[in-house]
Amino acid sequence: MERHVAELDFNPGGAASLLQVTDLRNSPGPAKKDLRVAVKQVLDLFQDNYPELVARNILINVPFWYYAFSTLFYPFMTQRTKSKFVIARSSKVTETLLKYIPIEAIPVKYGGLKRDGDTEFSADDGEVTELIVKASSTETIEIEATEADSTLTWDLTVLGWEVNYKEEFVPADEGSYIIIIRKGKKMGSGEEAVRNSFRAGEPGKIVLIVENTSHRKKKVLFRHKVKSSSAKKC
Repeated sequence: MERHVAELDFNPGGAASLLQVTDLRNSPGPAKKDLRVAVKQVLDLFQDNYPELVARNILINVPFWYYAFSTLFYPFMTQRTKSKFVIARSSKVTETLLKYIPIEAIPVKYGGLKRDGDTEFSADDGEVTELIVKASSTETIEIEATEADSTLTWDLTVLGWEVNYKEEFVPADEGSYIIIIRKGKKMGSGEEAVRNSFRAGEPGKIVLIVENTSHRKKKVLFRHKVKSSSAKKC
């Protein structure tokens, strides 16, 4: 914690505040004395030493007992500290984090696109695009392969999933066959972001198909990159 405080940059344009995210999944229950002590120590640390540096404390995967247990440590909080807490149950984790963190910086296990040691996408490429799929409708995303021997890579996630999803390669030559890259599958609510790649032997396009059979609209977030054969030779 103190290591991240030391990394703050108070120069114009620098990161001058902290966003703390705490995952309470599998945390010990409120009967555990160690948990109560640890929570109070963290609160004291921030309130006594870093009151102006913490922009938000986000608690995710909050269990049902938290709401009763919170009454034990809320008296130790100042009003300013209370206003900085954000609470998210497991069904709202990704949606909540997106209010404060870009999808490409949220780990895949929390519904984002960030992967440890990622060599495919960096902060300088793969801009994320949003797409809304209306209730009981289907949307397609197309990634063009203008040259033969191009390699296309993509990330895609749907908030809350519960949609049907498949991937195809459609050649530009109408005489060529469509290639099924990923068979249609019902994606459950707990699915992580999809990453896939395809080497196109001829010009064409990747088609990502998202079918929303629910009565609520769905938000799709995706990014892609294309490496042409000419770029590989450079």
